[in-house]
Amino acid sequence: MNKYHFVIDKVNKNKKLENIFLNRYKNYVPRIADVIVVLGGDGFMLQTLKKYQKYKKPFYGINRGTFGFLMNKFKNYEINKSISRAKQLSISPLEMKVKNKNGFIKKSIAINEVSVLRQSRQAASLLIKTGKKTVIKKLISDGVLISTPAGSTAYNLSVHGPILSLNSKKLSISPISAFRPRRWKGKIVSDKSTIEIKNLNPNKRPISAVADNLEFRNAKTITVKTNSKIKFNLLYDSNRSLQKKIKIEQLRRETS
Repeated sequence: MNKYHFVIDKVNKNKKLENIFLNRYKNYVPRIADVIVVLGGDGFMLQTLKKYQKYKKPFYGINRGTFGFLMNKFKNYEINKSISRAKQLSISPLEMKVKNKNGFIKKSIAINEVSVLRQSRQAASLLIKTGKKTVIKKLISDGVLISTPAGSTAYNLSVHGPILSLNSKKLSISPISAFRPRRWKGKIVSDKSTIEIKNLNPNKRPISAVADNLEFRNAKTITVKTNSKIKFNLLYDSNRSLQKKIKIEQLRRETS
């Protein structure tokens, strides 16, 4: 039998599940556990993945949120069979480096997306490059979003960005409420790309950079690239894999 470490979002609807799981299974410390079992929604899973990354364990999510793209559907309290049959998927996060207008540098990783957002009533004014190539010289918008394939059905989909297949080896650059040029729909680039976003007017048009849910304000330049050295191993029930969920969303978009 696998050794489990349970990480449970402390909301009221999880109290009963928490009591049953912890009475039925021993809660091992993460260092010696075989699998980290996460009860919550996608946001809680993102937090947990980053917090427990250092243990290099597979994660099995049980959805207690809304959509649960990163999670499995709750079936019953007998999780041994589900986990033993689950398929493993490995994903790498984005690495974000932010330099603010005072020259301070901060770093974070993002599993779903890096979003660059206007910080005031003034629209953002951005230059976007990949390496030496200019993607767009001047984008006036509410911001821009860099999405991984795993995150392409999250915030990226809400801003009408493309849905990326998990094996596409691509990243999506999507504008958020573009004002000028209005017709710019963004760009799909290789996941080997280093994307640089520069604030063209940091004093009048301040922006913030957000890695999933961690925000850094007054950004001057933001550099984003895939960190392939980090692997998150997610376990999915065979009939509800992340690949299948993404394909379902692609079909919904095509038929809507």
